[in-house]
Amino acid sequence: MKKFSIAILFLSQLITSGHAQEIVLTEAQVNKLGIVTAPLPTQANGEISGMPAQVVIPGDQLYTISTPLSAMVEQTLAGVGDSVKKGQVLARLQSPAFIEAQRSLLQAHMQSQLSAENLKRDQELWKDGIIAESRLRATRSQHSEAKAVLTERRQTLKLFGMSNKEIEQLLSGNELSSQLSITSPINGVILDKSASSGQRLDAATPIFKVARLSPLGLDIQVPLSSLANIKVGAAINIPAYHAGGKVAAIARSLSGGSQTILVRALIDKGTENLRPGQFVEANITADGNNMKQWNIPNSALARLGEQAVVFVRSPSGFRVEKVSVKLEGAQRSLIDGEFKGDEMIAVQGVSTLKSGAMNNSGVE
Repeated sequence: MKKFSIAILFLSQLITSGHAQEIVLTEAQVNKLGIVTAPLPTQANGEISGMPAQVVIPGDQLYTISTPLSAMVEQTLAGVGDSVKKGQVLARLQSPAFIEAQRSLLQAHMQSQLSAENLKRDQELWKDGIIAESRLRATRSQHSEAKAVLTERRQTLKLFGMSNKEIEQLLSGNELSSQLSITSPINGVILDKSASSGQRLDAATPIFKVARLSPLGLDIQVPLSSLANIKVGAAINIPAYHAGGKVAAIARSLSGGSQTILVRALIDKGTENLRPGQFVEANITADGNNMKQWNIPNSALARLGEQAVVFVRSPSGFRVEKVSVKLEGAQRSLIDGEFKGDEMIAVQGVSTLKSGAMNNSGVE
């Protein structure tokens, strides 16, 4: 007898027991129909599983390093994936504009020294009554202006990458240099390098992207129906990568037509197993003890009309159990329903059970 004929014969034995439909099948019949069962996946109350998420870098841990002046790249000393320390030289540039900035500092330094000497002289002359007080005030104003210009020139060179020590050495008589060093602002990892030796760059051209990769951020798309049970501070778990953290923020607006809310988490455990931009599935510990949700394979899910169901093994065969689909993924779906947690559900041969249930219930 063909398998289809067997299915029609066996599934005609559908009965109604209370509010649940029962498909009466013997063990031998189940085997002949090719129906395979598996335990309902373990799921603790108060946990939402299988949430799609993407690993991101928190904004305050990502730095873009640009050239402060127009220059030519002389040498790059770090590449993508390298771990770097704060202050480590990443590249050396040659810049005529850097020489001009140093010259401006020396000029401002000399003007400041001259104004200081003039102020000292005029203070003595005013005490002796030789000059008017108005001249002393003018000299004092000139000195204040010269000091302000000197401070501005020093700060400009610091922005260009010179340290206080290097600036003092320049003021002590060191020669001007056209070599500009680009250093890392943090202890981190090079994520991107967009310049190479010999390349000419305009001012503010990005050269490197450096990031601190611990902790990492996680952007999670959560169905609106599950949001009420999620709070800031809730535990996050990424089982496949042995990583975890806590919810840091919950967005206020929906994401387009998907009717999901962006939940942002901070991952501080197992970050070495994750990569920025990676897509993962995350579990969220939710408030309340009445949440009963399970992450089941899509092969176990069927629909009778608009109602989602699973087929639960029972002493007489299979019970049709109504469920609500919270999130449907490519391989697995998040459902809730009235389960004890120790049930066996059909994961193969579900289409055969569905056909019998539809024929006997009159569902088109």
